[in-house]
Amino acid sequence: MSDALKILKERGFFKQCTDEEGLKAKLAEGPQKFYVGLDPTGPSFHIGHLVPIYASAHLQKAGHKPIILMGGGTARIGDPSGKTEMRRMISYEQIDSNIAGLKPQVAKLIDFEKSDAILLNNADWLAPLNYIDFLRDIGRHFSVNRMLTFEAYKQRLEKGLSFIEFNYQLLQSYDFLELYRREDCILQIGGDDQWGNIVAGMELIRRMEGGETYGLTFPLIARSDGKKMGKTEKGALFLDPALTSVYDFYQYWRNVPDADVERFFLTFTFLPPEECRELGAAKDRAINESKERLAFEVTKLLHGEDEALKARDAAKAAFAGGGDTSGIPSVDISAGDFEAGINILELFSRTGLCASKSEARRLVQQGGARVNDEKIDDIDAVVGIDSVVDGEVMLKAGKKRYFRISVA
Repeated sequence: MSDALKILKERGFFKQCTDEEGLKAKLAEGPQKFYVGLDPTGPSFHIGHLVPIYASAHLQKAGHKPIILMGGGTARIGDPSGKTEMRRMISYEQIDSNIAGLKPQVAKLIDFEKSDAILLNNADWLAPLNYIDFLRDIGRHFSVNRMLTFEAYKQRLEKGLSFIEFNYQLLQSYDFLELYRREDCILQIGGDDQWGNIVAGMELIRRMEGGETYGLTFPLIARSDGKKMGKTEKGALFLDPALTSVYDFYQYWRNVPDADVERFFLTFTFLPPEECRELGAAKDRAINESKERLAFEVTKLLHGEDEALKARDAAKAAFAGGGDTSGIPSVDISAGDFEAGINILELFSRTGLCASKSEARRLVQQGGARVNDEKIDDIDAVVGIDSVVDGEVMLKAGKKRYFRISVA
């Protein structure tokens, strides 16, 4: 067995561990089952959600057995960890629909076909619970005073913590207990905001089963420039191409700060660590080549090689001119509309570059709007049929955001 903890540390997936030496010895004994919980309150994961899945993939590659736990039950309540206010409640049907859409995304990184990895839904044991029995059997093992010392609850108390959210830690702890009983799962991993919940689950297992378990957390990923990880002009960097185009996904990685290149190679690819460090140490023009490699590797992993090649070719075509632009986000607009003339604000607001005419107005006034690489600074400008070249009009917002109008 390879040294799994060494691998996690080397790649940045290590912040706290309840008993590092004990866990290291346990993992060295042979394949161990571990679990990570995933929140299905949205229809797609964004890049930040993938950090625990990448960590799970490294543990799997080291010979251990992942249990990917979809929070179909806990999502009915909502985890207060890292949140400043109560989550919006969604229907049970929406949660089930989300889980169905998230499973294929997990399978991009976790091998379910040629391994003992399993995917479970905690609604299977949480939904049938009897509340009175749960309080008697589980609730009596929790100290309110102790719970209030955990950071997740302390932060929320300042703005108000609902009783339903206060129960979340009991439910997640019960998950660990159930997986320990059902699957002999001895390790829970997660982001560092889950530390309190993980420790609570371990204590519940010790009290009720006398079992020895472990917890491990990793840092929450942030960019060196202070921007929130995975945040773009259009919002979060989603895996679903209907929410974030593959081209925009590729471009995000192509434009990360120089200081983040090595760390993102280590975190979001499976390239050998020494190669990640070499690519991240590049300077000047070579660091841009490293960023292109980073963008290609991450996009290939999460969208497939064909889509990665298409995005890379489209990016080169957009910046160099000519070439295959089919990978650039696009929308169809009739030739008749251009013959009549389309106001510049209307045109940009009909694309993914601007969410509204007011946003388009600001873009034009600030000098960031271009049509076929011609700067437009008049908010009353009209784009006509003469701007259509080879059936296309290319729009640009700022220095790096492109959008293609297909005219028929």
